[in-house]
Amino acid sequence: MVLIEVFGYFFAVLIGIILGLIGGGGSILAVPIFTYLFMIDEKLATGYSLFVVGCSALVGGFKQHQKGTVNFRIALIFGLPAILTVTAVRLFLIPIIPEELFAIGDVVISRRMGILGGFSVVMIPAALSMFKRPKKNIEKGKLKIVSYNYPLIFTIGILIGSITGLVGAGGGFLIIPALILFANIDIKTAIGTSLTIVTLKSLIGFLLGDALVVTIDWGFLLPFTCLAIFGVFLGNYLGSYFDNLKLRKIFGYFIFLMAGFIIYMEFIDPTNIF
Repeated sequence: MVLIEVFGYFFAVLIGIILGLIGGGGSILAVPIFTYLFMIDEKLATGYSLFVVGCSALVGGFKQHQKGTVNFRIALIFGLPAILTVTAVRLFLIPIIPEELFAIGDVVISRRMGILGGFSVVMIPAALSMFKRPKKNIEKGKLKIVSYNYPLIFTIGILIGSITGLVGAGGGFLIIPALILFANIDIKTAIGTSLTIVTLKSLIGFLLGDALVVTIDWGFLLPFTCLAIFGVFLGNYLGSYFDNLKLRKIFGYFIFLMAGFIIYMEFIDPTNIF
């Protein structure tokens, strides 16, 4: 068991490295690590994931702010509904989800299967996004007047906030393409703005949701989070030595592998090997 926990803390650093390198994807590792390596209840695991990813994104977002790649107006319009939604889901919905959701014939779908199954589904678009080459802003030096669709941005914020609240994913892999498509901003600004949104909705959702209704093991969570933050700095440093596109593809394959592992563990062979 001690060896498994050592692997878990190693992956804590890896969560930060991934956030530092590609600006998202940390929660893809966090939830399975808490659930399968540290044997934490799936509801609490999604909450812990929000805290770890939120703190790590805070560091990354601050560095992006120093580079001037954060659009605070969009962060507010997109982030406010997301914050309200994720907080409401964590505070009111998650605590009342029953142990058994429904049955299909003789097969009973439990809360654990529903949460982790939903998480594995969310991982698929995350993996696919890793294979797409980020678009570059080719209109350099030109003054471009952009018309923001604020109602649509607000609605997308509610949708992603709901997903974040249910499965504990920071949602950067969903927020970045949404900002590019609906807020008409370039990839660098989308990454910086996304980290700011992830920070706000993850930390506020956790502190006003989970922290008020469940007992938090801060003696475990804070050291784990510190290791993840260390990984962010390490990822930023390593980013200058590795090709970003190749790293994204490798991580994309890894996400597919993790999604398959979760589906196998929960729906094919629910006898947890750990």
